[in-house]
Amino acid sequence: MIKSNFDSIINRTDTNSLKYDFTSERERPDDILPLWVADMDFIVAPEIQQRLYDVVNHGIYGYSDSKDGYYQAIYSWYRSKFNYEIKKEWIVKTPGVVFALAQAVRAFTKLGDGVIIQTPVYYPFKEVIIDNGRRVITNSLVLKNAHYEIDFDDFEEKIKKEKVKLFILCSPHNPVGRVWKKDELLKLGQICLKNDVKIISDEIHSDFIYPGHQHHVFASLKTELQNITITCTAPTKTFNLAGLQISNIFIADEKLRLQFKKSYCQYWL
Repeated sequence: MIKSNFDSIINRTDTNSLKYDFTSERERPDDILPLWVADMDFIVAPEIQQRLYDVVNHGIYGYSDSKDGYYQAIYSWYRSKFNYEIKKEWIVKTPGVVFALAQAVRAFTKLGDGVIIQTPVYYPFKEVIIDNGRRVITNSLVLKNAHYEIDFDDFEEKIKKEKVKLFILCSPHNPVGRVWKKDELLKLGQICLKNDVKIISDEIHSDFIYPGHQHHVFASLKTELQNITITCTAPTKTFNLAGLQISNIFIADEKLRLQFKKSYCQYWL
């Protein structure tokens, strides 16, 4: 097996890198040391580089789509890593998870509806809600002894009071680093089922788990939860491919999948 070299220092200046070449545009000092998780400073695996070389050297960049090998790679990854069986028809490819979040907000809520998030959380969650004319409902995580926990009573109270119909879950949570336990996820799920709330589960960081912890694919916990969940995944964080803009959205329920695709198509019309 070929191993990547994580110790080499790569000069990324003058490569149009967002985090190194756009510091002034992002109102940061030029000598800042950016410590991004989404865009890491090691070279991608040699196998990925070779495949990109092959495509570039072919010299024609026309329209393309994914054959069975693409889907088989996704099936085997989620089966071996998370014991989760998915089907080809569940997968909707989008140019990034944030794009998918915005599409889901448009697909499953109406103007003025409340969408609940658990702060502190990845800032685009709030942006895709506000930018689409929906209301941000906040269920703040509680810091106890340097450990964040969910306030379940507040979560359910806010859902009922604000008539929330959509919950954006971050699992594992960015930025607090929590890998949610199975019982925590099931408790959230039961509240959502009881109150007819659909769930967008952003699981893009599921491969970054320390020993002693286990990531549970939210939709895998119960069939009832799978039927109301839009699972957002991508290879971009795992393999340091953020700039390639590809994500795989799993939607098992056919009705939800068609709603999502309809919103997706309308975006491009």
